[in-house]
Amino acid sequence: MDTVVRTDHGAVRGRIVDGVHVFLGVPYAAPPFGANRLLPPRPVEPWDGVRDAGALGPEPPQVAPPATGGAEAGAAEDWGGVDAAFAGLEHAAPAEDVLNLNVWTPDPGAVRLPVMVWIQGGMFELSSTAAYDGSRFARDGVVCVVINWRPGAEGFLVLEDGNVNRGLLDQVAALEWVRDRIAAFGGDPDDVTVFGESAGAMSIGTLLSMPAAAGLFRRAILQSGAAHHVLPPEDAGRVADLLAERLGTSPTRASIAAAGVPRLLAAQAGLKADLLAHPDPARWGMPLVATTMPWQPVVDGEVVPAAPIDRIAAGAARDVDLIVGTNVDDWRLWLMVSGAFAQVTDEILTGPVARFGSQSLAAYDLPPATSLPAYRERYPEAVPGDLLASVQTDWWMRIPAIRLADAHAAAGGRTRMYEFAWPSPGLGAVHALEIPFVFDTLSPDVPLFGPMLGPNPPRPLADAMHGAWVAFASSGDPGEQWPRYDAELRATMRFDVESRVAVDPRAWERGLWEGVR
Repeated sequence: MDTVVRTDHGAVRGRIVDGVHVFLGVPYAAPPFGANRLLPPRPVEPWDGVRDAGALGPEPPQVAPPATGGAEAGAAEDWGGVDAAFAGLEHAAPAEDVLNLNVWTPDPGAVRLPVMVWIQGGMFELSSTAAYDGSRFARDGVVCVVINWRPGAEGFLVLEDGNVNRGLLDQVAALEWVRDRIAAFGGDPDDVTVFGESAGAMSIGTLLSMPAAAGLFRRAILQSGAAHHVLPPEDAGRVADLLAERLGTSPTRASIAAAGVPRLLAAQAGLKADLLAHPDPARWGMPLVATTMPWQPVVDGEVVPAAPIDRIAAGAARDVDLIVGTNVDDWRLWLMVSGAFAQVTDEILTGPVARFGSQSLAAYDLPPATSLPAYRERYPEAVPGDLLASVQTDWWMRIPAIRLADAHAAAGGRTRMYEFAWPSPGLGAVHALEIPFVFDTLSPDVPLFGPMLGPNPPRPLADAMHGAWVAFASSGDPGEQWPRYDAELRATMRFDVESRVAVDPRAWERGLWEGVR
């Protein structure tokens, strides 16, 4: 059955599926091509008639996802590998209207329903809405929006005249669309919660600090991502110069745009491969060597005025209610699906350069003389792969999340913290595993995340986690059993088959990294 909603841009025709009104591929900004190429988002041109919104919109230009995994992934073989996960995605056909979003609503005729806007992850290199189904949020009385935004060089290459952070500005433009038009879909523009995972959560950590995003959302949920990962302008400038060198041109908007999308993507892929193969801090800068992410938000002094964690500590987001958390084994995922986990040895971890793969442990700026020995003492039964995963999880995810919770609470913000602890068979409680529980999509057929779940994912965990997210978006309170976070108790909800609140569960890690991360 069809359903039509009228906005000031024009009418859109969606579908009614199991009682939920679904609108897919709705443009929130003009196509970023032609005269708009490599520029901040421009307004949508209104259309006549009724625009079909029954299929996913096109995705922004991006380098293909990794094609490794399967049997090479060792213990992750049961998961099926990265190939199988990405093969399940129904990607939209290439086209230019890539700045689009999807809406699930229980009733377009409703008034002032809470709104949740999902910002997906992907290392700031991928952007696809195909794996995210917001119908269960709509089932539970929430208008759910999932957005596309420009990743990679398209969104984060530094160009002249302060043209930078286009991917973040896309997210702001999508939130402005929500502010101005979500009432037509039954939503309340004054009751918006942004939530996201990995690079999506890191984006939200940056949005919390951005003047352009102020007032566009009331609440925020950051899943395995916080407010630490930004590049200084000099390092982002190095990336721009190296990319232009690969293209044989100058690092200007006109020159890069003239190279065309296929050449730009090929140069972007080559630059990433070069960074992984030759991670020289003198060439790339230590932030890039540590993260191996050439595309991420840049502290440009205007769009991102300063380090997001510093602005949040100064009170920039004190009026935004916050949930922030991580997964117990977050970074173990990448070691498992790449097959690297089983190859890590004591010699690799403790050798002269303590190097594995493309990264030196020195890049993580570990606490001197207490790093690996301290982890070994803490986890005496752990194999070398687990020790490396623990270090990487703490550096990438856990410590930044704790620092964000501390900063937000100290600035007067209402803060809550969680840890996702349920281990998937053969994987652990790894990165992104919480997403199907948050979206209440536990079927193994769900693309990308379904194969991670194993044969019997616990339904009570989905009920608890999805229910807490809905409650938080509806009232600012995820449940009376989940107290606010403060510096005294550091109460943390541990989501598992039986969820419970723990008091300061990561005191050891927090102390180890004090003054370092």
